[in-house]
Amino acid sequence: MTQIAAIILAAGKGTRMKSDLHKVLHPVAGRPMLMHLMASVDALAPEKKVVVVGSGKAQLEEALAGSAELALQEPQHGTGHAVQMAHGALSGFDGDVLILYGDVPFVPTATMQAMIDRLNADDAPAVVVLAFEPGDPTGYGRVIVEGAKGQERIVKMVEQKDASAAEKAVKLSNSGLMAVKAADLFALLARVTNDNAQKEYYLTDIVNIANSDGRRCVAVTTDPFDVAGINSRAQLAEMEGEWQKRRRIQAMDGGATLIAPETVWFAYDTVLGRDVLIEPNVFFGPGVSVADNAKIRAYCHIEGAMIGEGCEVGPFARLRPGTVLEEKAKVGNFVEVKNAALGQGAKANHLSYIGDATVGAKANIGAGTITCNYDGYFKYQTVIGEGAFIGSNSALIAPVKIGRDAIVAAGSAVTRDVADGELRLVRAEQSVKPGWADRFHDAMRRKKEGKG
Repeated sequence: MTQIAAIILAAGKGTRMKSDLHKVLHPVAGRPMLMHLMASVDALAPEKKVVVVGSGKAQLEEALAGSAELALQEPQHGTGHAVQMAHGALSGFDGDVLILYGDVPFVPTATMQAMIDRLNADDAPAVVVLAFEPGDPTGYGRVIVEGAKGQERIVKMVEQKDASAAEKAVKLSNSGLMAVKAADLFALLARVTNDNAQKEYYLTDIVNIANSDGRRCVAVTTDPFDVAGINSRAQLAEMEGEWQKRRRIQAMDGGATLIAPETVWFAYDTVLGRDVLIEPNVFFGPGVSVADNAKIRAYCHIEGAMIGEGCEVGPFARLRPGTVLEEKAKVGNFVEVKNAALGQGAKANHLSYIGDATVGAKANIGAGTITCNYDGYFKYQTVIGEGAFIGSNSALIAPVKIGRDAIVAAGSAVTRDVADGELRLVRAEQSVKPGWADRFHDAMRRKKEGKG
């Protein structure tokens, strides 16, 4: 087993995005595209990771948080020049190098491993190119191969602008991704020139140079989705849609029921159990797990939440980060929960806000209940005991504790702890004035008619 290094090219300005955010930090499925790629790379346990940056370097430094070395390409003279900028960071490294692109986020780990395996095959190729066959190859560099099936070798790599009519008719296209031995990579790059239509140093030229030396270069093919690049907002939306389509199929294959699959949106890390039911128009943000037999009703927005077995959520519910629903808990329509745990069988069926709270098993939260957790400066906790009953339209003003089996009467504003088994009634005394409303209406009607 040889050591592996990854060079990730992310120096492009991303002008087509028209954004102050670096192109490779735009999210797909709730995760920056660069971090999708880095996760796949990390599964190979690489010895080195080098991200080649240009503009937006500070943003990438913050996002990577020391998980990779950065190499600066400034000015930028093409992909070959970009890879050369990683030479210093790989000084002394003599293993296998993967060359990847930060705006090509969905290359599977298995595909990367296939490239490495092919690089170390018995015929010892100088360069392994990851190729694909798009429906329309226009705009892509072409990979020209010869030889019997399974024994093909690359005889030429040519960019679209430099290709002949016959070469443009070839569908096998270059993704730009490669695997090369470190010792070969930088020696070949040193011989690349900018004698081409763009006056740039093309990485692909290392294949042509290796061929001229009598070395063998080969291609590994993959699904076009795996190597699709994202360069514009439209492409970002297109890739989001395609990723979601594949994830929905995966969810259903795993035992979940999606009533209207095209309306459900997953995050990169959504976890679903068996026999989960998801109704239409549900959005999952990052950090959600849903256990077996849970039901997510229509029009829910869920992020950072753990939903236990047999729970029911919605319709029209919002679960925010820090939410934990234990077995058979229920959060109903127009209920928002944030940084709160609902115990086994606890219920908040409608029109409530439960924030910074712990709700005991089988407690019942009446309609319109609010945990008043914020005083404008600090957040405070509300603790509701097992079996407690909170009447409708109550305000629990934190910090406050409601005891086991206690009852808070409807319309109460609770500012002090309630003991176990206690009834707490906090209301102003009602004042009754018989006939007052009739006299008021008579007076106002006369006034409106100009008789008063």
